Formats: sequence, C-alpha cells, structure tokens
Amino acid sequence: MININELKNLYYKWCSLPDKIRFLLVGGFNAAFSYVIFAAAIHIIGQEYYQLCVALQWIISSFFSFTNQKIFVFCTKGNWIKEYFKCCTSWVISYIFNALILEFIVRFISKNVYIGQIVSILLASIITYVLFKYFAFRHKSENN
Repeated sequence: MININELKNLYYKWCSLPDKIRFLLVGGFNAAFSYVIFAAAIHIIGQEYYQLCVALQWIISSFFSFTNQKIFVFCTKGNWIKEYFKCCTSWVISYIFNALILEFIVRFISKNVYIGQIVSILLASIITYVLFKYFAFRHKSENN
C-alpha cells in the first residue's frame, strides 16, 4: 500500500520539474481529451456545425483542464474560485484564438475540420500557457 508521505514526496518531485515540461505532459493529455470531445460533437451534430462543436469542446473540457492545470502544472494551493475565474478569462481569449485559426484553416487551407482543430489546439495551447502562467496561476511572489 502506498504511504501518504510517499505520495506527497512524489507530488513535490513532480512540481519541482520545470512548468513547461509539466504543461506539455498535462496539456497534451488535456488537448487529447478536448479533441475527443470535439470529434464526438462533430460526429453527433455534424461537420457543418464545427464552430458550435469547438464551443462545446471548450465549455466541457474547461472543468477538467482547470483542475489538471491547477494541481499538476502550476501546483497552486487555495484560491480555487479566483483562479477558476481567471482561467475562464484566459479561456475566452484562447477560445477566440482557436475559433479564428480553425475558421482560417477550414476556409483557406483544408476543408478537413479534424486536421484544422488539431492545428488550432496546438497553437491555442501556446496562448493558454502564457495566460495561465502570467495571469491565472500567477504566484504571489511573482506579483512583486
């Protein structure tokens, strides 16, 4: 049986990794989860409603992503409500960026919404990381 102290030590070791590495690993998992939601929505609702599907994907995956980002990427404690609302603000910006990139790709590069969304998620992830690091999950010591 795993000891609680062993779990804490493992968590502290995890949190001592650079946040960019943690973001890539956890963010990759979150992105895959988000993409599955998008693909399922496309399958159920229809490809012609891809912008509705991307909106649903962002709404549904936000709760899952917030928890993972807070606990496993930025390793913050407390401030759940404040950080969640800051994340929501960050997601609005990331969502708009994602939707615009997806629209551009579908209209001008490839009609394939699945490929377009993969590219959009990857590019939006960069914006999301910056917003999360410097806004949503900014530590008090970084505010000075």
